[in-house]
Amino acid sequence: MSLCIKNKFGILPTTELLFLDETDTVVDEEVMHDLLDANPSICLLAKDCEEFTPTDCSTPNSSTLQVLDVEMSSLSTSHQSSVAEGAHTAATDDAAEIAKKMVQEALEKNAGGQDIIEEYIRSKTLTHNTRRHLVNILVSHMVEKHGRVPVRMQKEKYGLGIVTLFPNLRDPFSTKGYEHFYDGVSGTGYLAWRLKTVQRKVTKRSVESSPHGALLGGPSLKRSIAAEQQADGDAVREAISLLLHSSDDAVIRSKMRDTFQHRHEMVHNPEMTTEVLKTYPRFLDVKGLINQDFTLLFGGDTSSKLLEKWDSTFKSKIIEEARCLTPTHTVRHLLMSAENQDTEPSADWDSDIAALLLLVHLLPPQPIGKKAAKISADAASERLVVYHKSCCSFEEALSKRDHKHPYLLAAGRNRNRIDQFYIALDKKLIPCEAASAVGAFDELFKLHFVFNLAYDDSLHNFYTFVQTTVYNIDIGKTKESPRVREFRAKLLN
Repeated sequence: MSLCIKNKFGILPTTELLFLDETDTVVDEEVMHDLLDANPSICLLAKDCEEFTPTDCSTPNSSTLQVLDVEMSSLSTSHQSSVAEGAHTAATDDAAEIAKKMVQEALEKNAGGQDIIEEYIRSKTLTHNTRRHLVNILVSHMVEKHGRVPVRMQKEKYGLGIVTLFPNLRDPFSTKGYEHFYDGVSGTGYLAWRLKTVQRKVTKRSVESSPHGALLGGPSLKRSIAAEQQADGDAVREAISLLLHSSDDAVIRSKMRDTFQHRHEMVHNPEMTTEVLKTYPRFLDVKGLINQDFTLLFGGDTSSKLLEKWDSTFKSKIIEEARCLTPTHTVRHLLMSAENQDTEPSADWDSDIAALLLLVHLLPPQPIGKKAAKISADAASERLVVYHKSCCSFEEALSKRDHKHPYLLAAGRNRNRIDQFYIALDKKLIPCEAASAVGAFDELFKLHFVFNLAYDDSLHNFYTFVQTTVYNIDIGKTKESPRVREFRAKLLN
């Protein structure tokens, strides 16, 4: 290579040359062919080895032999150069097109993504709120596809995809045009900032949802969906629109079934969890949708276990074990109610609710953490079911309770004459399909899995026992306290 250059430019054969790249780094002649093949448009500088000074290599002095622009045209034909340049351009265009398609598909799969595309088509730009929505959707997609810590190349691909799909968002003054969305050099930009927020939220959510250890079974476990013919993209948006306006229960159930996969993705997406009831408000006025989603998640056999086994297997044994409890005022009344022996009909709950509350006393709350305040079984029971007198306002009852976990609201003339059960969630009421107490509790339990909601800490033992022992869900995958294991052994042996 060196001899070819000397012959071309009339340099003495005995002259020793050094070759430097654009960063003033000396290029070994042995690797020069590989370097030129990899980057045909590179510009190299040739200098006399005897006069070369590393501290002043970019500015040749009077003793410098000559600065030679050694380009691909000096070493090969102009045809090779044009082919290489064309290949490089084509590769860049291909990468941009792939990134554009990825961003477009991510938006089209999201219920609000099409609105972003339509706003850009209409106004040739995006408002600040829409841009934030765009970033939220794409960061959620990125986390879903690549985990909470995507590499720089993946984040840059999303930035490239945004400005390729929405060219008016490209920054003409930056090197790549998308640095305001993601700058790989500084690690800043809208995507990077949003990703950090998501990482903090997910970490906090993980700690709150799994306070009892590393085992991952329970409501927070994302599961594979066996349901067929699930809607996606435009079909999801059309189904959601129809759900908002339809008054036909059969149509609503059908469209809720078709969009089950979309809902399951939403509840396991930290950025979308709180939006489920806003996107699917029919939970609030159509009964039976909780049961339908749970059955799609686990199958009919698992879904029916509590109702099939309650009277024959569990209720009588719970009452029998409760007789060994310390006979407090509450326990005595619950036992009488469970056995239908309460002499004051209006004083306490019906038989099934009483038995469930006795189970809370048999599996009482355990403090979580050294500084956690201990809560009594009576107080924990009030987090499971609350009585609401029929003549009183629901809004007033909900406003008095600032509780983030779901619970049963039992509405009736008195405690043992309940007319309707509701599940209270985020100060909203989901009507229960079942008229019985055990059927209403069945829906409350299932709601945790349908909406990916962690158990109330004070009821963790209670719910874990129901999950593993009654429904047989995630046995061996869920951390159980010794109290739960001991009680199961008593009941089943």
